[in-house]
Amino acid sequence: MLSARSLFQEILDDDEAYRLFCSIAASGEEQGGWENGRIAALVPEEQRALAPKIARHGADEDKHGRIFRALLRRRGLDPAPVPYDTDYTMLLERSGIGLPHTLLRGDGPLTEQDIVTYLAHSRVTEQRAADQMEMLITHFGDHPEVGRAIRMIAHDETNHLSYCHEELLRLVREGHGRTIRAVLRESARTEIRVYRDVSLAVMARMGEILRWSRPKALALSLGIRAVYGYERLAGWRRMVTLRMPERRDALSGTPASEPEFA
Repeated sequence: MLSARSLFQEILDDDEAYRLFCSIAASGEEQGGWENGRIAALVPEEQRALAPKIARHGADEDKHGRIFRALLRRRGLDPAPVPYDTDYTMLLERSGIGLPHTLLRGDGPLTEQDIVTYLAHSRVTEQRAADQMEMLITHFGDHPEVGRAIRMIAHDETNHLSYCHEELLRLVREGHGRTIRAVLRESARTEIRVYRDVSLAVMARMGEILRWSRPKALALSLGIRAVYGYERLAGWRRMVTLRMPERRDALSGTPASEPEFA
């Protein structure tokens, strides 16, 4: 039977598949950490109060990258090269989600519009991250090898999503509602397409490593495309709604350091 639990268990049980999974995850988290760090440094004066929260977001993403690399070290595995077509974060940036790296590498301040766009993009991608971590918590939250890491990352992703909701609602009240709604809708359409393509690429490589049969590989491919079809028709709406979160001011304070995890 094909299920998220059985597929992830196969990956956990095979060193080469696990190595690729953790390497892809670490790379994406580290890129997110860099992006948020640069945005925090370039926040315009009118939004300076956001800078510590954006920096906290980046610090969390960096921590997640270290966690995935620590999981590799625990098994005595070196990081694997990340294939181009499995690099979710990089492909999002090249598809227009996330502020351009050419802008972030500069020294000039961002505009308020840049910050509005950044938060709307983050609201969409953090929904995906929170959904994935919720699934992993359900099936592997108590796993002796990866359970603690999953719980730590899931807690942070819920904070990130809460922060996006709260700050976007503030910006709606300040008159940016029309722009936010437009950016959210366009970002959701782009994200679900990139997520489909990356999922197909990752599953193709896992299939090669784990020597899946052609019927199994085909069934997984059809499943990914079916999810995309649902998200294209209706599922995207969960990525664009805004509501005040239960966790308020979720990214205030100093991020927790987790060096002991390694």
